[in-house]
Amino acid sequence: MTLFPVPAFSDNYIWVWHDGRRALVVDPGEASGVMDWLTQHQLTLDTILITHHHADHVGGVAALREATGARVIGPAFEPMPEPLQRVGGGEGVTALGLNFEVIEVPGHTSGHIAYFCAEADGAPLLFCGDTLFSAGCGRLFEGTPAQMLDSLTRLAALPGATRVCCTHEYTLSNLRFARAVEPGNAVLSAYEERCQRLRERNLPTLPSSIELEKQINPFLRAHVPAVEQTARAHDPHSSPGPLGVFTTLRAWKNTYQ
Repeated sequence: MTLFPVPAFSDNYIWVWHDGRRALVVDPGEASGVMDWLTQHQLTLDTILITHHHADHVGGVAALREATGARVIGPAFEPMPEPLQRVGGGEGVTALGLNFEVIEVPGHTSGHIAYFCAEADGAPLLFCGDTLFSAGCGRLFEGTPAQMLDSLTRLAALPGATRVCCTHEYTLSNLRFARAVEPGNAVLSAYEERCQRLRERNLPTLPSSIELEKQINPFLRAHVPAVEQTARAHDPHSSPGPLGVFTTLRAWKNTYQ
């Protein structure tokens, strides 16, 4: 099995996973780039997975389905381009002969889901949309801080080797904020240097891994004393505990330059 991020728009990735003959794509916000890539590699589109309803994740679904007849799978409780198979947390999806667990991860949107494949070649695979980014997390457009923290905690409990396939190249900007939160984190500093070298060569910084994100992502580290100290220094009126720290960090990141 081969995994590849097809660039779209200014900073989106449309993930393609294939076995050399058939492919699945995740969150195709546009169709033409995906079709060109599939044609170039002589692949048949078998399945489309959708994590949430935003246009940059579903804009190409109808055209791809019409052109290829691919099966479309998406969240149970969000507006979706019909027809599709709707799934919710705890359900299973089979694609390309492999099983995916559907995980509910509300926060960015109210019905956001993720897809986890434990039996992927090499290491487990997580398609998490706009919930978990490398060194960051999605904005709270429809959910609450408590929902997002619970969703991120659920993802952080996955095996450490799990490849984190999020859908935006936000890594460097997220790392600048992470460094402001935790300037003494040596793992974070080394990762930032590595990502800078990748972007200088126009290469993706993704996928990341759960193990790495637990070491460098401030939104997975709200329980760490150094992170809590910085959050309280930024907002002395923030509530104590991980939820208070997370809420402060998310609000701070919204305006961070």
